[in-house]
Amino acid sequence: MEPFKNFIDVLTQPTLMLTLAMFTFPFFFPMNDWFDKWNRRLRLNLLWTKAGLIAVIIGLTLFFVVGVQDAEFRLIMLKPDNVPIVGLIFLVYFFMWVSMKQASDNDKLLSTGEKPNEYHDPDEKVLVWPDLVYVEFISLILCMCLLLVWSIGLDAPLEEPANPAATPNPSKAPWYFLGLQEMLVYFDPWLAGVVFPTIIIFGLMAIPYLDKNPEGSGYYQFKNRRLAISIYMFGWIILWVLLIIIGTFLRGPNWNFFGPFEYWDIHKLEPLTNINLSEIIYIKLFNTGLPSNILVREIFGFIVVFGYFLVFPPLLAKTVLKRIYLQLGNFGYGVFVFLLLCMLSLPIKMYLRWIFNLKYLIAIPEYFFNI
Repeated sequence: MEPFKNFIDVLTQPTLMLTLAMFTFPFFFPMNDWFDKWNRRLRLNLLWTKAGLIAVIIGLTLFFVVGVQDAEFRLIMLKPDNVPIVGLIFLVYFFMWVSMKQASDNDKLLSTGEKPNEYHDPDEKVLVWPDLVYVEFISLILCMCLLLVWSIGLDAPLEEPANPAATPNPSKAPWYFLGLQEMLVYFDPWLAGVVFPTIIIFGLMAIPYLDKNPEGSGYYQFKNRRLAISIYMFGWIILWVLLIIIGTFLRGPNWNFFGPFEYWDIHKLEPLTNINLSEIIYIKLFNTGLPSNILVREIFGFIVVFGYFLVFPPLLAKTVLKRIYLQLGNFGYGVFVFLLLCMLSLPIKMYLRWIFNLKYLIAIPEYFFNI
């Protein structure tokens, strides 16, 4: 099993794993005709069939069953804090499969002129009792039984009282904050902890006002909503769920990356020297010291950041997002492309850190302003 373990450890290296995820994502969620053609040519749409569901569930189950035979894998996956995340992996795919399966079925029905599966006669009424409350009551009882059995079979991850002289290594946030904690590695706390969460909230609130396409309202559909669904799924799967998995299973002592089958060596130290953009330009390229004037020192960072948010919107409006620009108008398109560029800034910053050890594009610690 050593070759298999080494292969998985190499495959889960953050740079390679994120690259594979971002490269293959458009083929599973085709956002235009080109990707849709390759989706059908490679038969990737079979993933959203019953056979695909069974194959993926069996594959994931075999992976974890074989993996727990390894001591290091078992320590990570069966830790009480991490068991829910193992279940999250299965549940994320299952509910994603349910929605995409219904969307695929409705696409076929609508292409033949039939009504979607969720269509109901407007005169048909659904009563709160027993149609809704009864189902909710049964679900409540089943969830209580599951939690009861879970609490009996799995010890609660309670540790000793907090001791400032003995900080856990690694010290991790609850699983639902691991995505934010991972962002804190690449962005300043005011960005990762305040600005980006606020943008996420307002972005979700803006969706109904930006996406006014009546197609798919009240029923699942993918064919006529490919771009909207693909962008949302990219933000959820790649930039949230994947970050939770990385923070849970791959972040070890000293916040270093470890493979699932790799020993968590507390003495592992990677010789990384993170450096700001201004230091790269003035010290490494110009072979001189940093200017004392803040604006002169960080002028290249300001050019990069402002150029990113000022050049790309009109460029995209003339090319790949031309149809969206015509639909939304100036203001709507401005909000949409700002949210899109903010979302893409996370993987860009991750690559810059992993490949170039770049810490900040703009570094003004005198005023606690770093980007």
